[in-house]
Amino acid sequence: MEIRKLLDTDWPQVRLIYEKGINTGNATFQTSAPSWEDWNDSHLATCRIIAESNGQIIGWAALTPVSSRCVYAGVAEVSVYVDPEYSGKGIGLALLEELVHLSETEGIWTLQAGIFPENTASLRIHEKAGFRTLGIREKIGKQNGIWRDTVLLERRSQLIN
Repeated sequence: MEIRKLLDTDWPQVRLIYEKGINTGNATFQTSAPSWEDWNDSHLATCRIIAESNGQIIGWAALTPVSSRCVYAGVAEVSVYVDPEYSGKGIGLALLEELVHLSETEGIWTLQAGIFPENTASLRIHEKAGFRTLGIREKIGKQNGIWRDTVLLERRSQLIN
């Protein structure tokens, strides 16, 4: 497996993995994958990566700014998606650890994640990557008419003060 920068030409495979995550019902509140243009505009250009094996993209990770206000320039939200066919093989953790490294080289001091409590695999890899649980956001959003909670996690850089 190789981890490399996500390119615009990777979008069709990245989008497919995103859609598989959406279909689980436990990866995101999103109900469909956006267009490349919308996804590209909403994610940081410098912190987006893919995991590739034998020419096939098997996972991706990226950061989204949490705010446009300048005081939050070093705070970003994490997205990590692995093709379900490759889950349980350490790909998500490898992507997350590389994303943490990239974020610190870009001056990002805080990473946060909102994860459904049912997504135990994602909670586990975030904990292994140094994230701590801040709390539960109860009934933070509806999915298919049902209120859902998310676990709010945070990782503060030890390199950026």
